[in-house]
Amino acid sequence: MRRVKLRLADLDVEFADRDTALRQVEEFAERGTYPVYVIYGPEGCGKTALFRQAKAILEEHGYIVIYFSPMEKEFEYRLSVSDDAKELVKPVLEVLLGENGAKFVERAIELASRVMRYRERVAVLADDIFQAVGLERAEIYVKMLLNLIEYPSAPIERVVVLVGSSEGTTRVRVGRHSWALLRGMWNMSRDGFRELYEQISGEKPSFDEVWRWTGGNPRYLAELYKAEWDVEVVVKGLVRRKGLDKLAKKWRQGLERAVEDPDYLWDEYPRTEGLIQELTELNLLSETGYRDTYLWIDQPPPVDKELGIGEKYAWQTPLHREAVRRILREIGS
Repeated sequence: MRRVKLRLADLDVEFADRDTALRQVEEFAERGTYPVYVIYGPEGCGKTALFRQAKAILEEHGYIVIYFSPMEKEFEYRLSVSDDAKELVKPVLEVLLGENGAKFVERAIELASRVMRYRERVAVLADDIFQAVGLERAEIYVKMLLNLIEYPSAPIERVVVLVGSSEGTTRVRVGRHSWALLRGMWNMSRDGFRELYEQISGEKPSFDEVWRWTGGNPRYLAELYKAEWDVEVVVKGLVRRKGLDKLAKKWRQGLERAVEDPDYLWDEYPRTEGLIQELTELNLLSETGYRDTYLWIDQPPPVDKELGIGEKYAWQTPLHREAVRRILREIGS
């Protein structure tokens, strides 16, 4: 299997780890998907990298793949169509690339429908579309993608439709319908993350130290690298970007308990319902309660209180938890 090249900050790296997830993608290739698979996971956990590797796998299995990510700024990552179909959709591509937001997503789905008229195996990989279309409309676009499977524009052998999202707040909206199967995805395993870490040359902290801060999250490995391994810079960036001062003033007591043990949020439910909602909306917290392997892409996270991973809830990375801890200290001093 060809491993794709990816960008990590300003570095070229090779796709690493995720052997279980890659086998799952091969299973999708062999039988198609029904209904739509929506993959949720922490921001930066590697969903986009997996989708780009999945594109290569699906093409090896004879699929025409339409990959799109409306939030990407770079042209080559916003929309990618398998080489064998580019001439077929060239007129549509030229129009589509001038669109943004919901219109871009709608055009990309139309493009996939067009390809189905000419090819027997088609895959659609829709990455981080909910933020582009509006979280309140997430389920509508899942239904549009399901229509590609149920009502293809021409007879077709197999269809694969995968959607990736870090927007945990849409899980309930999407999950209340039978239009999609929800699957979790977590940060990289320790061994797999080591493979990625070792592709970064030059002076750097020990692997154990980087693991303790990132919990295996590739994006925050990149953030640390860009900050010249200064944890303070990354933590302060999280505090500012997510507006944690307001959150800490509103939920101080609950947060003080949650940074010590995220399962406090479950133990005290429903009293903590509002706090859970806000932490989820800010992409600080993820639900991890169901660990049956079939409910996950790759492997579910093991309980690890040192990394902030509880039985029911987990901080998306130790850096996220540390950012909350720091702002609590500041407002308490």
